[in-house]
Amino acid sequence: MATVEITAAAQEQFLNLPRVIQSRIARIFARLENWPSVSGAKALKGGLAGHYRIRTGDYRIQFYVVPGDAQAKPPEPDRVFVAKVGHRDGFYKG
Repeated sequence: MATVEITAAAQEQFLNLPRVIQSRIARIFARLENWPSVSGAKALKGGLAGHYRIRTGDYRIQFYVVPGDAQAKPPEPDRVFVAKVGHRDGFYKG
């Protein structure tokens, strides 16, 4: 299990989407709690190395993972940070 955190920028992008898309993306946020057992996640390359993306239709969710400390008592879960949410057009630029 992982803790999902949404950055302020991603939250604003999410709120500007149509409600139908928001509900689809919210379900993906819930799926990310099962990291690393999340189907459809793709590692990004180049300048976005270390980040992942999941798609739903024409929309993308970009995130990165900060590993938790499994040796801690109690063990700390991984933290998944949602960095960007948006339409595929221009999603990987800037």
